[in-house]
Amino acid sequence: MTIFAKLSKMVDYMRPSAKSIGTGETNTLPDQPTLGLVDLHTHSNASDGDYSPDRLIREAVKEGVSTLALTDHDTLSGLESAQNEAKTAGVRFIPGIEISIHWTGEAGISGIGPGGEFHLLGLGLWSPTTALTGAIAELSSRREARNREILDRMHELSIEASWDEVIAISGGHSVGRPHFASLLVKKKIVRNREQAFSRYLKQGKPLFVPKTGLPFAEAAALIRESGGIPVLAHPMSLFVAWGRLPDLIKTLKDRGLLGIEAWHPTAKVKSCRRLEELGKSLGLYITEGSDFHGTSVRPGRKLGCSSRGREISNAVLEAIRPLDAFSQKKA
Repeated sequence: MTIFAKLSKMVDYMRPSAKSIGTGETNTLPDQPTLGLVDLHTHSNASDGDYSPDRLIREAVKEGVSTLALTDHDTLSGLESAQNEAKTAGVRFIPGIEISIHWTGEAGISGIGPGGEFHLLGLGLWSPTTALTGAIAELSSRREARNREILDRMHELSIEASWDEVIAISGGHSVGRPHFASLLVKKKIVRNREQAFSRYLKQGKPLFVPKTGLPFAEAAALIRESGGIPVLAHPMSLFVAWGRLPDLIKTLKDRGLLGIEAWHPTAKVKSCRRLEELGKSLGLYITEGSDFHGTSVRPGRKLGCSSRGREISNAVLEAIRPLDAFSQKKA
């Protein structure tokens, strides 16, 4: 069997079956949890979260989470530590990532709306390819260049700050806007992180520097070649009108998308149900996550819970056949 044939066979296996995308019980997402909670979207201080990867696992156990995916922004550096702790704690661990995507749209297909962002989750990265790690290294280089520009803009505003100060706040991990927000708080320029973003760091403000992610098709292919499932993260953050969203997501599916994070803390329950229906109609896996970052970064979020505190049941994972099967094998 040729490499192409093997890859095609693997992709066919990873696509949702007719049963899993229909109205049957296998793809129903009940409100009450069974067999412990699941969380398919979390962050550690390997990117912009509060907790170390191992502490994140321990906190998940306290919250009754039995299966957790670590999906740090544009990095795999926290996976080994989290996986080791998960094995000790008896937690089913799913290695993942959240990749920044550059998308401007296509003929007749919407781009990202003003102020929107496009992130792609990669779930189940048990065998990252050298191509994926190389792309991540490039994203890391772009991230540092962006951070250096933010620092230069701070100097232009007569805000005294050094790169060493930023690194110290990040704990030596990947630097992002939340760390600059913390620096502004530390220097008493703002009262809290929320004010730092609203006055300085969000789009349209003086310290905002756009970041350039990977092209969607490239990112999706890299995830799939690494054995993972590409999932559109928090679709409402695209800021695309409902009338244009179905065509956009269908186009993404044609380019390699396999799932949609229909349930997310930032979306209203009504919107989540609508996204779930849309995903099912397109034959996509339906995922759900807390997008947990910690107690000081987006503190309203709770591990194992999504929109309006809805607990994420094991049925979510069971409906994603390859992810469930491989996570059980690796546990």
